[in-house]
Order: sequence, then C-alpha cells, then structure tokens
Amino acid sequence: MLRVFGRIGLLSFGGPAAQIAIMHDELVERRPWLTEATFLRALSLCMLLPGPEAMQLATYAGWRLRGVAGGLLAGLLFVIPGALVIAALALGYAFYGQVPLVQAAFLGIKAAVIVVVFQALRKVAGKALDGLQGWALALLSFTALFVFGLPFPLIILCAGLWGLARGRPAPQEAQAPPVRAAHSRRTLLVWGTLWAAPLAVLWAIDREFLLQLGLFFSRLAVVTFGGAYAVLAYMTQTVVQDYGWIDTDQMIDALGLAETTPGPLILVTEFVAMMAGFAQAGVGGALAAGALALWVTFTPCFLWIFLAGPYLERISAQPRLSGALRAITAAVVGVIANLSVWFAIHVLFDRVSTGDRLAVPLPEPASFDPLAAGLVAAGLVLMLGMRWGFVLTMAALAAAALLFGAL
Repeated sequence: MLRVFGRIGLLSFGGPAAQIAIMHDELVERRPWLTEATFLRALSLCMLLPGPEAMQLATYAGWRLRGVAGGLLAGLLFVIPGALVIAALALGYAFYGQVPLVQAAFLGIKAAVIVVVFQALRKVAGKALDGLQGWALALLSFTALFVFGLPFPLIILCAGLWGLARGRPAPQEAQAPPVRAAHSRRTLLVWGTLWAAPLAVLWAIDREFLLQLGLFFSRLAVVTFGGAYAVLAYMTQTVVQDYGWIDTDQMIDALGLAETTPGPLILVTEFVAMMAGFAQAGVGGALAAGALALWVTFTPCFLWIFLAGPYLERISAQPRLSGALRAITAAVVGVIANLSVWFAIHVLFDRVSTGDRLAVPLPEPASFDPLAAGLVAAGLVLMLGMRWGFVLTMAALAAAALLFGAL
C-alpha cells in the first residue's frame, strides 16, 4: 500500500480527472483491490461530499483495504508530496516574487491560468448542463456572484435544497448492512475534536490572526463542493477583499503554481495561508499559517470518509441526494464562469474598480494590456488547439513574457 499509494501521490498531476484515472488503473485494473462497481460507487460518494474528491477517493480506498490506518496512509500520501512542493514554492515566491523579471514571467503564468480555468469550465459545463434546469441554475449562480456578490455558501445551499426537493424518491431502496450508531458517534467525536483542537489552542493563547485564518479555511472545507475551481471565487473574495491578506495578482499566481504540483488543487489554500502568514510574521508565520491551513483543510476530509464510508451502499441508493448533487454541479458551472471572467478582467486590465451598488468589476479601458491579451490568445491556441498540457503551456508563456520583459 505504501508503494502503490506513494506512486499515486507522486504522479497525481493534471487535476481530478487525471488523478482518478491513475487510481482506477492502479486499484482496479492492475490489482484486484477494488471492483469496478465499488470504485464507481465510492467516486459518487466522494462527489457528494465537500472537499477534493480525488483525495477522498484515495482515502476511501485505503480505508476499505485496511481500515482507518489504511485510509490515513492513502490520504496522507496523496497530499504530502504536493504540500512540500507548495511550501517551497511559497517561500521562494515570498522572497523573490517582486523581482521585475520574475513578475514578467508570472504574467505568462497568469495567462495560462485563464486558459486552464476556461478549459475546466468547458469540461464541467459539458457534463453538468444537460437540460433547461441546469442552464438556469448556472446562469442564476453566475449572476448572483458576478453581479450581486452573494456568498458562495449561500448559492451552494440554495442549489442543493432545490435539487433535494426536485429529486424523485426511489421505488425500492437498496438494502445496506446496518451500521452501529455508536461507531458513527465515536468517529464524529474523535475527528471533530482533532479538527477543532488547534483552533481551541489559538483561541486560548489569543492568536487572533491565526485563529481567523483557521476559522475561514474550516468554513471553506465545509462548502468545497464542485472542486477547487468552484471555491476559488469565494476564497478570493474573502482573502483579497474582506481580509486583505494577499492581493489579486498573488491569488492568480497561487493558482498557477498550485497547478504545477502533484496532489489536489485545493493545496492552493496552503500557498494563500503562507503568503498571509509571511506578511504577518516572516518565515515562521508562513510555516505556521501553512500548517494550520493544511490541518483544517484535510482533517475534515478524513472525517467525511470515515463517517460516511460505512453507509456507502445506502447513500448511493438515495436519488434525492443525487438530485442535490446534480443541482450543485450545475450551479458550480456558473461559479467557475464567474471565476474565469473575474480572472480575465484582472489580468487583461491594470486598473479595475467595483461599482457602488453592484459587485460587477469595472475595468478601465485605457489600462488594457495588449501583451497579456496576446499571451492569453497564445495559451488558447496551445492548450485547446494543439492539445499542449498546462505545465508545458505555462512554461512557454512564462518564457515569452520573460523575453518581452527583458526587452
């Protein structure tokens, strides 16, 4: 298990689709650890839960094979390689990110980020929007975020309740083996305590900044439906506009660097936390904030899997939950569309303001950056036309931007 899940963790580039494909090859096709039906049911469960579905799928597979110890082994091996790389990148960025040539190179990375978010939007929309209701939910969620600036958790809650109400009850539900309530209570108590322990300590010693950061990323862990792209808009709005921990350019750079590392994309939370901590207290603050963000982001993932895993067959037979998931996925299309437009405006224009009454970002036409527009166009050709991967496209655009910057 150490060898297999370690290889999965080191090779988990390319987002959840590629990560899930690697796990299917390793756990279903190469060795008979999971059946095809169990793998698909587990994937459906992980999509119903908040958090990164690929990491939770690895955790479920480990739990299925060797209980809690196996789940911990599989989940940690999926996260740790990428977390170490992100920590190194964040510290390097904190010290050298303001060097002019480095900033020039990051313009190419920002352009690649716009393209990869647009690509994610196309993929999710193609799978999720299969009817009038899906398109309506996507449009409503985009309008709620882009125009009115409503909170992301409220949008997800409304979409889930709508799907739950519209789901049709099954004529006969599959019979699942009973699960002892005492086991569920013990799991909830143990993992809930582990999740809350560092926050309680920070409250007791009056570390206001770290406590605020831990509480925010804990809330984020509860509403991370639809993948990291969906929650990025909410994270950006909070850490940039509400708390002022980082600026917009740093947020886009964080996503670009997180795309280049193995592991779940939600590791971008570690980068954001480290940049905020570095601004507060240097390297020590960055390391403390990054470790706290990792703890409150991924401890809930283990809680969800260890709590819901024994109920997998029962949950998979609930069409109302499936209806809620479909509605949330449709709403997530609008959320990712908002993120795509928001990123594009802030990269293509140097000066962007916000309306007095509405949340619509208003770019100043005179601040349009033709170099950024050219890099985005080149990224579209490379990734969508020539089928280049993100890392290769990002390297090419960064090199082009660096060349223009040097000239």
